[in-house]
Amino acid sequence: MRKKFTEKQIHILDIAEELIAKKGYEGTSVRDICSKANINVAMISYYFGSKEKMMSYLYQYRVLKTRENFSEFADTIKDGKPEMQMKEMIKFIVTQLFKYNYFHGFVTQELRHTDNLKDELLDFYQLFVKKIDEVIKKGVASGVFTFTPKPEDILTTIIGSTLFVIRNRNFYELYVPHKNEETYVKEAEKKIRMNLLLSVFAILGYAAD
Repeated sequence: MRKKFTEKQIHILDIAEELIAKKGYEGTSVRDICSKANINVAMISYYFGSKEKMMSYLYQYRVLKTRENFSEFADTIKDGKPEMQMKEMIKFIVTQLFKYNYFHGFVTQELRHTDNLKDELLDFYQLFVKKIDEVIKKGVASGVFTFTPKPEDILTTIIGSTLFVIRNRNFYELYVPHKNEETYVKEAEKKIRMNLLLSVFAILGYAAD
């Protein structure tokens, strides 16, 4: 992390992420960010070039930070049973996608022409695939899983299903009981996580005791 970003950049990006998460990208001005970060407006141009380019840096920063968190998380579950590890990985991925859902529209636009973001994301996905593959093989060897699906297909199922829910709220909220924004997000995340558990374990041929 420190090799790619200075402490000052990290400070600004943390503030920007906090504000954008609350007010959205369009609703957050450079002046809002600078005011809360206690910096001059010119510092955004100095460190990032523009608000739009800052978002590219912010996304890269978020991917790197989440990758670090995943590595630490994966280490904490490495000795668990394969079914527990798979369950926890599904939960981790879904939770992260919901937590940082304000990135998705931006990513769709920017990844088409920003090679460094593509590379960061590719490395991140491959890290997930490697871990999923390890868990599948461990499960098959122990007799807990019957089938050996491709780990990249499992990851695609998890991410694809979750992003569909995030991007199609007007459809999904018809099937999720909720009273307000907070309860919707909580219930939607819970619903897709449970559905993914059923789907992924069926694909694996999980034989529960």
